[in-house]
Amino acid sequence: MKFNVTFNVERCKGCEICVEFCPKKILWLDRNYLNQAGIHPAMITNQEECIGCTNCALMCPDAIISIEKIDA
Repeated sequence: MKFNVTFNVERCKGCEICVEFCPKKILWLDRNYLNQAGIHPAMITNQEECIGCTNCALMCPDAIISIEKIDA
């Protein structure tokens, strides 16, 4: 089963809560990009490794993470 994880990077405040709660450790702050608020937003490093647990989305205080199952 595959999942697509997306972030509303302009609303991300870089708190790293999603990073801490990802059991696969595939989330990190993108040090190569600054959003409009001047913050490095969260991103996923490898979509293929996502298990769809939704921990990141559930823990995000600003609800900026979306996870959808991809039918393959």
